[in-house]
Amino acid sequence: MALASGQPVIILKEGTTRTQGKAAQRNNIAAAKIIAEIVKTTLGPKGMDKILVDSLGDVVVTNDGATILEKIDVEHPAAKMIIEVAKTQDDVVGDGTTTAVVIAGELLRKAEELLEQKIHASTIISGYKKALDMAFEVLQKQATKIDLNDRETLKKVVKTALGSKSLGFATDHIADLAIDAVLSVVKERNGKLVADKDDIQIVKKVGKSLLESEVIRGIIVDKEVVHAAMPKRVENARIALLDAPFEIEKTEFSAEIRIRDPLKIKEFLDEETNILKGMVDKVKAVGANVVFCQKGIDDAAQFFMAKEGILAVRRVKKSDMEKLAKATGARIVTNFEDLSEKDLGRAALVEERKIGEDRMVFVEGCENPKAVAVLIRAGLERQMDEGERALNDAIMNLITLVNDSRVVPGGGAIETEIVQHLRANAGKFTGKEQLAFQSFADALEIIPKTLAENAGLEPVEIMAELRHGHEKGKKSLGVNVAGGGVADMLELGVIEPVKVKEHALKSSFEAASMILRIDDVVAASKKKEEKGKKGEEEIPEF
Repeated sequence: MALASGQPVIILKEGTTRTQGKAAQRNNIAAAKIIAEIVKTTLGPKGMDKILVDSLGDVVVTNDGATILEKIDVEHPAAKMIIEVAKTQDDVVGDGTTTAVVIAGELLRKAEELLEQKIHASTIISGYKKALDMAFEVLQKQATKIDLNDRETLKKVVKTALGSKSLGFATDHIADLAIDAVLSVVKERNGKLVADKDDIQIVKKVGKSLLESEVIRGIIVDKEVVHAAMPKRVENARIALLDAPFEIEKTEFSAEIRIRDPLKIKEFLDEETNILKGMVDKVKAVGANVVFCQKGIDDAAQFFMAKEGILAVRRVKKSDMEKLAKATGARIVTNFEDLSEKDLGRAALVEERKIGEDRMVFVEGCENPKAVAVLIRAGLERQMDEGERALNDAIMNLITLVNDSRVVPGGGAIETEIVQHLRANAGKFTGKEQLAFQSFADALEIIPKTLAENAGLEPVEIMAELRHGHEKGKKSLGVNVAGGGVADMLELGVIEPVKVKEHALKSSFEAASMILRIDDVVAASKKKEEKGKKGEEEIPEF
């Protein structure tokens, strides 16, 4: 509402709230800090778990930062922005979500102190940006390249990512599965090695234990063989992939056929059968003994294929068809007339198996698969879900390594080294920017400090030891959460992809900058839901 010549002028709708200036900044920073505090205790191998219950009563137990932030239902717009940071981090590099959110929260905490000293938000952001650029320089200097054929080093990277997951004795096994899966789908593109997450199919089925999870050098199709008389196991499979209906298509318009001779009715019906038999004969003629069809398969066609000993599966998902093509080397055919022997894929075995309560078709033993499947088993559904989350993090870490094979020491070592470098160079800047530059360095110390706190160690002593060690040139010294105290992270095998750290620093800076720039929040009033509408039954509350 504004006043014009003594008369009130209504600008915003009734019920709209507006927060301005310092109050808006304080509210936004407080919301972001709360989100950071939620996930802070989950950081590191000794981090705690969270139990999340949704509106339907479904329970999720996890310490995966991305999952926690995805499941919680937040109202505040600034909190939603911080959650977006975690989502982006998870989508791009698959790990470091908790790190990114915790650093963003600490950057805002330090910025709040600077705002109280009458330092403008733009000055703070400018100082933060210069510190971020220098942090990237340190990362580049400390990064070391690894050989993708060095399985032992790859396993160290994966086990570092899995350190905080509740996998227990299955950690090594999940790490091996991730390495096998990713190395199978690595390909060269424009002179560079790349790996695509979409080429790795993850299938979950309750039963057995995590140790019985396995990599299939091929694809698992969550369907069963269409006809009982068809073979359930075909060795040396020659596979046809059809994106065409194995049935007589109905016309798009109504038609009337007049038959005066009763014998002609049989001929008419037989013609349909002959067409279907011709389709089956075509498949048989090119040498296929396994058919995966994206559309339906007519009953008569099923009968003829069963007679010919062809294993067939219908209504296969498009994504599964594409993975089958990559795994077997087959070409997806959209017209029966175009089907030829060169379109067929190869697999050592195609077999229908009963997994838990479901029947699934396994295509395995592909010679040079460009797509593979991982079957995750576990006795409990929640354990299986945690296994899937862990496997996803491990796979994304490895894919990041394929794209950029440089690593840095973990355990808060690289953050401490960046902090030491920033503090040593803070004197190069003058004025208020120097304070912001220094605050960025102070904020990064939250990572080793939190690792120590979550491991039950004394943070003050640990931080003093770390600073002293790094000043003496021990650049890979970090928090030893297992043994207590500090230790050389490279010797312990605690290493992380440089891209994960780069993206975490960049995302946290961008989130903090975005929130600091906001000085006005205008929130519209919420629409009231009409209760007990006509024709709708009210659900009683319990």
